[in-house]
Amino acid sequence: MRVLVAMSGGVDSSIAAAMLRDDGHQVVGVTLRLWGGDSDSGCCSVSDVDDARRVAQQLGIDHLVFNFADDFDRHVVAPYVADHAVGRTPNPCIECNRHLKFDRLLERARVLGFDAVATGHHARVVRSRDGGHRLERGADRAKDQSYVVHVLDQSALARVLMPVGALTKAEVRARATELGLRTAAKPDSQDVCFVTASDGRHGFLGRRIELHPAEVVDDTGAPVGRVDAVELVTLGQRRGLGLPGGGPPRFAVEVDVAGRRVVVGDRSQLLDPVTYVDRVGWTSEPVVGDVLVQTSAHGRSSAAHVRPDGAGGAVVRWEEPHPRVAAGQSVVLYDLDDRVVLGGGISRRAGAEPRPSAAPHPVGRD
Repeated sequence: MRVLVAMSGGVDSSIAAAMLRDDGHQVVGVTLRLWGGDSDSGCCSVSDVDDARRVAQQLGIDHLVFNFADDFDRHVVAPYVADHAVGRTPNPCIECNRHLKFDRLLERARVLGFDAVATGHHARVVRSRDGGHRLERGADRAKDQSYVVHVLDQSALARVLMPVGALTKAEVRARATELGLRTAAKPDSQDVCFVTASDGRHGFLGRRIELHPAEVVDDTGAPVGRVDAVELVTLGQRRGLGLPGGGPPRFAVEVDVAGRRVVVGDRSQLLDPVTYVDRVGWTSEPVVGDVLVQTSAHGRSSAAHVRPDGAGGAVVRWEEPHPRVAAGQSVVLYDLDDRVVLGGGISRRAGAEPRPSAAPHPVGRD
């Protein structure tokens, strides 16, 4: 089988390529040029392209570079900026997976005659008895990345391989060390490759949109603090709200960008019985019933009942009141064994109009 392996310059994708080569596949590595600006996160930098190229040389496979920078700016960076401007908390890594790795790259691979695309994600694609495919959590729960690849539907799952999903991270690094790969001890990349540690969100967004100070008030409306940029405050935030020290912890329970106001309260004021989800896509058939739900990349799953809303979204009713999910964050559904990904979508604030999407999982279009 001809396999195009997305090589980010990290250890996981390096071992994915090595495993597939050793299994007898015709393997070609590819690195995506996505972000042309500064990056210090361990991905999207010039050094990462070089690491991927040199690992490919070590493995004796060809290596390509695809420039998808325009697509990255249109589908990831621009929406990231626009979401902050209106008070949403986006997840750019998921949008990168949706639009670049599992849409643009799959289509490019098809055009070039490859049978499959492989990545170094810690998740598993399993063939079902009925001939379909399941997306499952990775063997290493501490490194599981099924949350960020939940955007795959049956069409994509049939053409995607994730060989390191069956390994622990320690096993991945051990294999890389045995092979003498230059990425064996390379640290994992961090989220948001286009926001540098030195610049931060404030610097990155401040050059693209106007940031506004806002008053921080308690639930009676009394002023208790102030923030420099309301666009950077997210639901549930505790630090950086200008609150005086002492007393019980208080959290951002409402963020009103247009009104330039942040309301703080105690943890109980963050709890909700229901979460509304837009742009829901399913890995197989739509689900109605009891599920487990994860609302952040490294969060725990919570029990809930889900039902489609008839408008491309879903209503998640929590078994017990759950911390409110910031609008823009991904809500991912798992089976009751907390192993198989059923689908997912994007949270919206209660009372907001659904955000339409013609294709929540755009796969196979160029």
